Amino acid sequence: MKSILPTMKFRALYLLAAAALHAASHSMTAAPLAVDDPESASAPIAMWRPGETSEQRDARMAWWREAKFGMFIHWGLYAIKGGNLNGKSYNSEWMYAHAKIPVADYKKNADVFQPDKFDADAWVRLAKEAGQKYIIITTKHHDGFAMYPTKASPFNLRDASGFRRDPLAELAAACRKEGIKLGFYYSQGQDWTNPGGGFVTSAKGPWDEAQKGDFDTYLDNVAIPQIKELLNNYGPDVPAILWFDTPTGNMTEARVNKLIPLLSQKPGLIINNRLRYHGPGDYSTPEAYIPPRGFVDRDWEAACMMNDHWGYSELDHKWKNTSVLLRQMVDAVSKGGNYLLNVGPTKEGVIPEESVKRLKEVGAWMKVNGEAIYGAKPTRFGAEAGALVPAKDGKGKPKFVAKWDWRCTTKPGRIYLHILKWKPGDFTIPPVQEKIAKASLLADPKRSPLPFKQSDAGVTITLPATPPDPLIPVICVETAP
Repeated sequence: MKSILPTMKFRALYLLAAAALHAASHSMTAAPLAVDDPESASAPIAMWRPGETSEQRDARMAWWREAKFGMFIHWGLYAIKGGNLNGKSYNSEWMYAHAKIPVADYKKNADVFQPDKFDADAWVRLAKEAGQKYIIITTKHHDGFAMYPTKASPFNLRDASGFRRDPLAELAAACRKEGIKLGFYYSQGQDWTNPGGGFVTSAKGPWDEAQKGDFDTYLDNVAIPQIKELLNNYGPDVPAILWFDTPTGNMTEARVNKLIPLLSQKPGLIINNRLRYHGPGDYSTPEAYIPPRGFVDRDWEAACMMNDHWGYSELDHKWKNTSVLLRQMVDAVSKGGNYLLNVGPTKEGVIPEESVKRLKEVGAWMKVNGEAIYGAKPTRFGAEAGALVPAKDGKGKPKFVAKWDWRCTTKPGRIYLHILKWKPGDFTIPPVQEKIAKASLLADPKRSPLPFKQSDAGVTITLPATPPDPLIPVICVETAP
């Protein structure tokens, strides 16, 4: 991922939104959030498979819409330094650009990249224990280092480091064994090592003569051949997703159109919306925050970090607690989105223990409450997330004041109430048209009925003095047929 965000010119707005949501998640108080969202301001993403009907697209997207929860893995050569360059902290996967490291010096890192502790089975078992249904791993980030033995560039895990294994092949096998979908991240729009690879504003163009070249030459001789390898070398079911990144200005419609026929040949393939600005794709990708009101006109997925970095950072110890991570997931699903939670493995190929601990805690919660997440539809209410207020920000934009008392997800015949702020006694939600048959807590093994009253004014449920779940208790409201 990046130190910049999907639509680069809106980076500051994204960071402000992420900061506001992060603060609100920790404090559980209503936080004003400027509603100036580049994703929501964009035109709805375009269909990209020629001739595909809406019914065919729904069938292709069905597993992804059911899954709701995935693992993002940012792993590459940048894990060697871990964001620490002579005691100064950098965004791990962006240190190469921000510190303007010469290409030859950066390439030397490959000599010591020997991730002998990498265990694909352990990684996939961890994802499964966490309740994650799919994995997206970086196959080539902006540094241009391919994490598999590509024939299109010598700057890859096998040829540059001598590491003889193929992590992608091992992950594909492990994912099949555990019933997890595997997707590949690929940075197509910028590459700081292969000549002509392209840059974005944050990188400010080449800083080394070795980076200069023709973008079309790079696209035709490196990016497109590597994408072909990723599509064809790992079996008919892999990748389930291609997660493109940083749609730079170089990625014109004509250049993207070189890829569409290639991508369309992979049955069932899902792609995100980052091939180019306002380009084709299957879903939007807000990054490091949950949109205030979600998106009603498209599928979407929020990618979020456990600390403040995507790649491994040995200096970043600002770990979010598990309740915050769960709150993000519940918030996303209640607004119709998926939740992609990141880990950044070390240079040895080990997922940090702080990440492992949190994933296991999330998994324990999912074992009890997963029915309120997997396959769940958005809230049927909406006001519980907050509302626009008359106040404006400094640019005259309206503000959205978030509320953090509860969230709602739904399934046919069931309304799930995720209680973010537990208060014993009466808990009231807006009116429900159907007749309610029962209310109970998912964390109660006996699913004992909770007292409730239903009227035209709303539904009031009596909560016990002590929550049965220390993280986020969930009430299941069952409606009569």
